[in-house]
Amino acid sequence: MTDGLTWTIERRIELADGAELLRKELAGIESEVARMEAAEVVFGQWAEATDGGRRQSRILEPEPEPEPEPERVVVGPGAGGMRLVPDRAEGMGVEVLTPEYRRIVEIVAGAGGPVMAKDVAIALGRETTPGKVEPVRGQLRKLSDRGWLARTGAGRYLPR
Repeated sequence: MTDGLTWTIERRIELADGAELLRKELAGIESEVARMEAAEVVFGQWAEATDGGRRQSRILEPEPEPEPEPERVVVGPGAGGMRLVPDRAEGMGVEVLTPEYRRIVEIVAGAGGPVMAKDVAIALGRETTPGKVEPVRGQLRKLSDRGWLARTGAGRYLPR
């Protein structure tokens, strides 16, 4: 008789565990059903608003605003790939140069003869250290390469 009682208890526990698993599965299924019902409502509203997707929805996607016109940008020498020192052409004046390069051309033109980079640096109010003279030398070379100044073999500069 104990065998029958043991079997009955084991069977009841087994069925209770199975019922618990089924309750959890049922809860998951009911949750999924609720989500699908909500999706049906949203999709139905979208279909009504867009005539089944054949026209743009004003509810879900507002019309894009027109882009504002870009602001005008005034460019000067050195902007957007422009050269700071353009190649000199016939009839071109120093007004096309930046103020610093224009000042250098005026210093060379006002000198009584060929000038060195050190002389121009002093006239610009810079120190005579190599760190201050070398940038001026580079500017003089650029001006001579582009036809604004003449360079002698000794590395001195003259107006053209």
